[in-house]
Amino acid sequence: MIRKLLIRGMIAGFVAGLLGFCVAKTFGEPSVDRAIAFETQQDKLREQADGAAGHQHDPADDVELVSRGTQAGLGLLTGVCVFGTALGGLFSLVFAFSYARLGALRARGTSALLGLFGFVTIAIVPFLKYPPNPPSVGNPDTIGARTALFFGMVAISLIVAVFAVRLQRRLKARHGNWNAVLISAAVYIVLMALAYLALPPIDEVPRLFSATLLWNFRVAAIGIQAVIWTTLGLLFGVLAQREMEQVPARRTASA
Repeated sequence: MIRKLLIRGMIAGFVAGLLGFCVAKTFGEPSVDRAIAFETQQDKLREQADGAAGHQHDPADDVELVSRGTQAGLGLLTGVCVFGTALGGLFSLVFAFSYARLGALRARGTSALLGLFGFVTIAIVPFLKYPPNPPSVGNPDTIGARTALFFGMVAISLIVAVFAVRLQRRLKARHGNWNAVLISAAVYIVLMALAYLALPPIDEVPRLFSATLLWNFRVAAIGIQAVIWTTLGLLFGVLAQREMEQVPARRTASA
């Protein structure tokens, strides 16, 4: 059954990636194009300043390894679909472990709850601390540190979320399900607030960069995540429900 759930998860993830690509292409790429135009303008100003100071410009710096058309088309499609497919496979494994462990929820409810759980802990919470930036925003020398901090925030959020879930299950018998959920949610919020304060902030937005452009890019970025997680949670629930309903029938027929 695990193999069949894994296949269904990858199918759901691939479909989620396709929808995410549509959102990225429609709402994200215009902001990327404007950010690249801003970056090009700033590079020209720097070249003029270097020329006035007697520094020679190296033409090798202008070589484009991958064309912008490929990046915004096939490259974007491939990247988002591969991400969605891999995420769907991992999602199906988490579903297989969590099924029948989250109360009386059936496959669709479990999948939807896991989708919401993943969107909040993996997308929303790290986004609020380290939101993504378009081209020309951020120092190239700090990209490694910024990437490590972002994935560190994702890891912390997941660990704290798992701890909160286990805490809720321990408190359920003593305080009731509703109070246990409220307590565990409060613990998650407090621990993540401490993590927000402990990790260093990143503010590398150029002074002349458009605030509206930055806002639109980040809204598009979180919109892509919302579409992917929503599609994954709902579509996989439908596919998994069919598999779960077929298992008792196969066992009966075998008997």
